[in-house]
Amino acid sequence: MTAPLLELRHLRTRFRTDRGDLDAVRDVSFTLRAGETLGLVGESGSGKSVTGFSIMGLIDPPGRIVGGEILFRGHDLTKLDEESLRRLRGNRIAMVFQDPMMTLNPVLRISTQMIETIRAHESIDEASARVRARDALGAMGIPSPEARLDAYPHQLSGGMRQRVAIAIALINKPDLVIADEPTTALDVSIQAQILAEVQQLTREAGTALLWITHDLSVIAGIADEIAVMYAGRIVEQGGVDAVLDRPSHPYTAGLIGSLPGASAPGSMLVQIPGTTPDMVDPPQGCAFGPRCARRAEDCARQPGFTEGAHRLRCFHPLSGPASPAEVAA
Repeated sequence: MTAPLLELRHLRTRFRTDRGDLDAVRDVSFTLRAGETLGLVGESGSGKSVTGFSIMGLIDPPGRIVGGEILFRGHDLTKLDEESLRRLRGNRIAMVFQDPMMTLNPVLRISTQMIETIRAHESIDEASARVRARDALGAMGIPSPEARLDAYPHQLSGGMRQRVAIAIALINKPDLVIADEPTTALDVSIQAQILAEVQQLTREAGTALLWITHDLSVIAGIADEIAVMYAGRIVEQGGVDAVLDRPSHPYTAGLIGSLPGASAPGSMLVQIPGTTPDMVDPPQGCAFGPRCARRAEDCARQPGFTEGAHRLRCFHPLSGPASPAEVAA
């Protein structure tokens, strides 16, 4: 088995607030190898996006990484200075954001932004860089790519802008792409097209993909492994089919049970009871405990993370898929 391209070891990211410290990422560990896709899923506020920003070195004050390691090709990114991180970003590691305007400058033509991305990391003349930029747009399914190069972002549709942002992320053939819910705001047909194009391009280049989303249906079609986050921790991780077909953690089962189509026709959607915890003052022990029908006395302690192909953080896992009644109890 090849060495991991990316390895997180007990990552902790903290934000200082008026009410006290908020640990958005608490003891997160996983590995990702070249050519693999890991889906990082969970509710809003679970810490999945902060995990991605931590890897990129984009945590600004009052946030900071307070513990753990982020190993990229064996080198700890948390120990690098800003200039070293800048050389990696957009070159060996790239990120696609939910809002493409976080990538695109509204006052610059698409050609300028793509050519600068190439020439920032490679000695190449402008004409050759423009040809590469045009080809990258074409590979993302953008019609008339030569003409699109001369457009400004506001002249493109939302789906087209997101395609451009993904093309910029992939243009230098990075080893790792972190995609933070890049298709959430798009309609289903455009979403499916972009997912297919990203899969093809990353597969051809052997690029590793960390896909951050709350949409389990997207992960089912794109990921090799899935890691489910809750309250800053990964609570279940394993092969995508194993986790989605046979969830062991009650929270994972609740997410699956709340999907449209998981309930009988005409019945109400299953809801996970309660609300996500206050991360400044989280509950003792298992953070999901106050919402869990399987809670017991030992859940007042923090469960460890089991080892193996299907990893779990729970004292009372499900023996098989949970029924809606058990999740909602």
